[in-house]
Amino acid sequence: MRTQRLHGVFLGSHAVSEGAVTQRQLKSGLYRRLLHNVYADPGLPADHRLHAVAASLLMPRAAVLGGRSAAAWWGAPFAAPTDAVVVLVPHSSSWRGPRGVRAHRTALDPADVVTVDDGTRITGPLRTAWDVATLETVPNAVAMLDAMVRAGHLDLAAAAADLGQSHGRWRASRVEKVLPLVDGRSQSPPESWVRVACVRAGLPVPTPQFVVVEGGGFLGVVDLAWPQVRLVVEYEGAYHFDGLQITKDDARYERLVAAGWRVIRLSAADLRDMEAVVRRIREALR
Repeated sequence: MRTQRLHGVFLGSHAVSEGAVTQRQLKSGLYRRLLHNVYADPGLPADHRLHAVAASLLMPRAAVLGGRSAAAWWGAPFAAPTDAVVVLVPHSSSWRGPRGVRAHRTALDPADVVTVDDGTRITGPLRTAWDVATLETVPNAVAMLDAMVRAGHLDLAAAAADLGQSHGRWRASRVEKVLPLVDGRSQSPPESWVRVACVRAGLPVPTPQFVVVEGGGFLGVVDLAWPQVRLVVEYEGAYHFDGLQITKDDARYERLVAAGWRVIRLSAADLRDMEAVVRRIREALR
């Protein structure tokens, strides 16, 4: 085990043996339990990154955080707290990790590993991108890589070159499917998911974050657009319904419609049936 305590995350058994806490305090819920024998100070945000730090206290020295969990440090903090933490371990290791951890056995090159400011060992951006592409579904992988590109941590040209030198590597064909779909202009996972669904359904590729200008006047920046047919798709997340924002968004939609654009508005509920979303867009494109 790497350390006993890391930025408010600690091993319960070590803290008890040192007299820092008592068993009663751990059982009382005074501290947040993240994984078996791993706890956190209650004021810390209980996101996936916190759970990944917890897993790093348990993993062998030769192991490293990878995939969706490493992506949280490279601009893609989208994994939910309940999603299993991805830990890469050498083929020779028998470590499986506790419940809430996914141990993935793979070859690890020391050049693939970096230690971030808080002392946590994670894979570098290129290796993280590879594992995200091979371990996640295509839509989720694209959303994470979109965010890594947008954050400036992932160079798509370098990722493509890495792929070109990886013939015969495990799931290289999956990476070949994912990389061409990546576009760092997307601003959120829902935008990426809808874009990927459209492309995989054979629809024309939409332009993310399209700037709509009519008659020299700025009408707004829209999530996805097919300018040739003046069609816009907007995802309305929770922020859309906050106070003045809904009024601003509605006014923007009215300006777009008045200028001859058609607007399809999507919510989280709509994305539960992506096939229906694609049908709506296909019909509008006709």
